Formats: sequence, structure tokens, C-alpha cells
Amino acid sequence: MERITLEQLPEMMVDVCHKLDRIEKAIASITNAEPEEELITISEASKFLKLAQSTIYGKACKREIPVIKKGKRLYFEKKELLKWVKSGNRETSSELFDKASDYINKFSKPKYGR
Repeated sequence: MERITLEQLPEMMVDVCHKLDRIEKAIASITNAEPEEELITISEASKFLKLAQSTIYGKACKREIPVIKKGKRLYFEKKELLKWVKSGNRETSSELFDKASDYINKFSKPKYGR
């Protein structure tokens, strides 16, 4: 390893800063890149959803579940399956009560002029 003189130090620091900037940009581009949509098979979807394969085939046939059909094979996007599962959440009783109250109030307003 060669010896570094005091005169070389500022120039070397500039080089180190440039390299550090490139490394930070590379890391940022890797972490900000959207992951590719992962396709899974029916057996993987069965394990992921904890449903029998026959149940998944039935739901796919009835178009109740997001599916990609290529030939005789079924593929699923993990992200879409998660969205499908989350869309099935049930409303709480207080949310249902609020909706019912809004609906009743909407149609029970007094009508003037008649």
C-alpha cells in the first residue's frame, strides 16, 4: 500500500465522496424498484390461502377469485390474491348501524310544498 501525502488527501476525499454517492444511488434504485408480480401455481395458492385445490378450482370457474388461465393451467398473482382476501372483510355492527341510519335519514326527510 502506498503512502498518502497531505497534498493527496483532499483529492482522495473527493473520490471517496463520488463513490459513496454512486453507492447510495445504486442502493436507492434497488430498494425503490417495484418487485415483479409473483405468479404462483394452484398448489402454492392452495397453501397460501389455506383452501383445498378443488375449492380454488371452483372459485376460479365461477370467477370469484382473480386468476390467469394459460392453456390448461391456472396461475395466480400473490398480490391480487391478497387484495381479494382483504376485500372480503365484514363490516362491524356499528358500521352497519351507521349505514342503516344514513339510509333511513336519506328517505325520511320532510317534503315541503305539497
